[in-house]
Amino acid sequence: MLERRVVVVVYSGAQALDITGPIEVFDTVNRLLPKSGAAYRIEFVSTDAPLVRTSSGVVIEAAPLDAGQGPIDTLLVPGGWSLKDALGNGELISWIGEAAARSRRVASVCGGSFLLAEAGLLDGRRATTHWAYCEQMAHRYPKVTVDPEPIFIWDGRFVTSAGVSTGIDMALALVEADHGAALALQIARYLVLFLKRHGGQSQFSAVLDAQLADHAPIRAAQEWILDNLQDPLPVAEIAQRANMSLRNFARVFRREVGTPPGQYVERTRIARARELLETTDLTVGQVARRCGFAAPETFFRSFGRALGLTPNEYRHRFQVVSPSGLIVQPDQADRSSA
Repeated sequence: MLERRVVVVVYSGAQALDITGPIEVFDTVNRLLPKSGAAYRIEFVSTDAPLVRTSSGVVIEAAPLDAGQGPIDTLLVPGGWSLKDALGNGELISWIGEAAARSRRVASVCGGSFLLAEAGLLDGRRATTHWAYCEQMAHRYPKVTVDPEPIFIWDGRFVTSAGVSTGIDMALALVEADHGAALALQIARYLVLFLKRHGGQSQFSAVLDAQLADHAPIRAAQEWILDNLQDPLPVAEIAQRANMSLRNFARVFRREVGTPPGQYVERTRIARARELLETTDLTVGQVARRCGFAAPETFFRSFGRALGLTPNEYRHRFQVVSPSGLIVQPDQADRSSA
């Protein structure tokens, strides 16, 4: 194969980074790929051709949909703030469904998964989208199994990614499938990406996991949890801190935060553990103790259940390295207990 044809469907109001992020990955491959490799030929098609204005004002020159005839290696569908209008564009949805049948694989970024689902392409499949719209997608397309956690999901020849920048992670995964892990890592480094993120990584960052409720007693309880993660934190004690009965606390907490208090504590422990694994050289045992896991075995089970990786695997893939080549160092007390 001398080239891989990538056809990007663009429309007025699409989000520019949903488009430019993945295609910059493909274009960089073309510049670094050995001559014997199969380069990517990138094309843009649109019902709004020839000049398509994205939501940020960036204008993309595109050909009419008819120019996208013939075999396609990768069909790429972005999301955007004008998604509602795009979903009502019957010509666009019909063409996406027809083009998908001619494509080796089909990929979407952010809300682009709605367009794939509207065309019936994700029925019976597992998919994701931006975390803020997963519930809406699941309600609108009950035949699709919507998973709000991963940054991208690969189901058969369909790949759906979460919010905006995850399209870059997805594109790197496509490059790895086409050309191997070494080139994908080289591309990530060349584009100065700090991490080459695995698709199973949660799209909920530690910051998102720690968002505080509006209700003052619940917010105070969350703050206390964050400050005392190293302790056992039984729900009864947290309820007492909030000056509420256990039953009322559990009910109000779930209403305000969207998850039961016990589950919130575990997710917050995992979020803190991820941060420590990424930014320190604490041992796994030290991380477990800092995050309140009574035993390393409990930590391994909870971490694996949440992320599909062991703590060591996660650290190997996602540890942040500073420009000097050093990770953030823990305090001296932690070093002495290693």
